[in-house]
Amino acid sequence: MVDLNDVARLRALDAGRMLDLVADLPRQLEDGWVLAMATPLPEGWTAAAFDHILVAGMGGSAIGASLVAALAAEICPVPLTVVRDYTLPAFARGERTLVVASSYSGETEETLAAFEEARRRRCALAALTTGGRLAAWAQEAGIPLFRFPPVGQPRAALGYAFALLLGLLRRLNLIPDPSEELAEAAAVLREGIVEMAPEVPVARNPAKRMAGQLIGRIPVIFGAGPLAEVARRWKTQINENAKAAAFFEALPEADHNTIVGAEFPAEAAPHRMALFLSAPSDHPRNALRVRLTRELLMRRGFNTDLFVGRGRGRMAQVFSLVLLGDYISVYLALAYAIDPSPVPVIAELKARLAAAE
Repeated sequence: MVDLNDVARLRALDAGRMLDLVADLPRQLEDGWVLAMATPLPEGWTAAAFDHILVAGMGGSAIGASLVAALAAEICPVPLTVVRDYTLPAFARGERTLVVASSYSGETEETLAAFEEARRRRCALAALTTGGRLAAWAQEAGIPLFRFPPVGQPRAALGYAFALLLGLLRRLNLIPDPSEELAEAAAVLREGIVEMAPEVPVARNPAKRMAGQLIGRIPVIFGAGPLAEVARRWKTQINENAKAAAFFEALPEADHNTIVGAEFPAEAAPHRMALFLSAPSDHPRNALRVRLTRELLMRRGFNTDLFVGRGRGRMAQVFSLVLLGDYISVYLALAYAIDPSPVPVIAELKARLAAAE
């Protein structure tokens, strides 16, 4: 295992500069908001224009929408659904359904297929991308194009994906102005970056300490409400950055099934770790479930840990935990002596899919 206090070694392994991209999150949130406010929208796009909003995206291009949907669920009067597939639900038809196609590269085949289907069904359309065919199609069709600069891997552009869609909801007057919450989130993130930077030793760096705990273990990340989507983010970041197994569960649903499946295989118990995400904004009953579920799994041999979001507002609490998970996943990759950025298995699968067309 690589010594996580060896900063020169960490930087050498991190050829794709994922550590720097993680630290770029607050700037992306701020810049993405500015871009969202400046992007032209058609006349008539208001809160009364749409009955449903769908965001079609995959992987790192979808998680920003999932976080927006989770945070806006209690305040946005129009349902916001994330579609991670080639096809749209049957109700998505006509100009009162807005489909936002989100693809970092502009070449994601599932998202392009959903875009074409939305055009056939005469849905209202917008695109969120750095370029590719999606940007070209959006420009040809004269639909709103939320275009942002490329930063590396799609998963490293979360700030843009989140802030651009959040800004669209605000432009449609579907949510109150979140500017103050966004500013607090960026400030809390910058505090976390100082605390978890590669120069901070393991003894004082919570992300490095947790990464060390995950060596040789398979984590299951639990969260409730918006933190269920943060748990998803932790899972996918550990998968893609550390090339390691990880899973996520949403509370309270997990208390109706997952906790029963903790008995066998018993010999796997030392290699399992249950990580719980919590925040002051949690529903009180879900906060209680976090505590009780953790206790139950500890009694069944799970290693466990608890992480609490920081900040006054829910957005800051959510993003403080996003940042922690991102750093943990990168440090876990570096502890395993691998560059976090490349995802060769995904590249191979895409090549094989293309060859089968």
